Amino acid sequence: MRGILYFLLFLLVIFGILYGLTGWSYSDGERAGTISKFSRRGFMFKTYEGVLNVGGFSGETGSLTPQYFDFSVKDDEVSKKITDAVKTGQRVTLHYEEKIIRFPWNGETKYYITNVELLGPVNSRQNGDGSGYPGYQPTQPPAAQPAPTPAPIQIDSTI
Repeated sequence: MRGILYFLLFLLVIFGILYGLTGWSYSDGERAGTISKFSRRGFMFKTYEGVLNVGGFSGETGSLTPQYFDFSVKDDEVSKKITDAVKTGQRVTLHYEEKIIRFPWNGETKYYITNVELLGPVNSRQNGDGSGYPGYQPTQPPAAQPAPTPAPIQIDSTI
């Protein structure tokens, strides 16, 4: 009887430690950028996984270099906001918690998104005029200018 009590106490301690390592967040923070990939995937445990393109500047090459942040989402409401941001191409700020240990049924990464903020106006990629893409600058039609007057024709009368 005493052996069963010790075994149950041992299991309780083990589950308490695992709960603490998975429930307690090691760090939390925010990252901003555009969502470049978001999907629901997994063989046995379907989880929402995504990639945030944070962007960045490389000091070595002096050029813009993409930096990616992989994340997982547990909450369906948060995944709906991210899906909407993917459809519109809108910049987002992702609030995340980093866990020490991850289990397969929670996601593929240690970064779990807790909240999403949509930033700025919605890009209109569906316009067909390129207005939703980086570097696009709208042009205004040129102002109407008067037509140039033709130069007078001179005829050589010496024949």
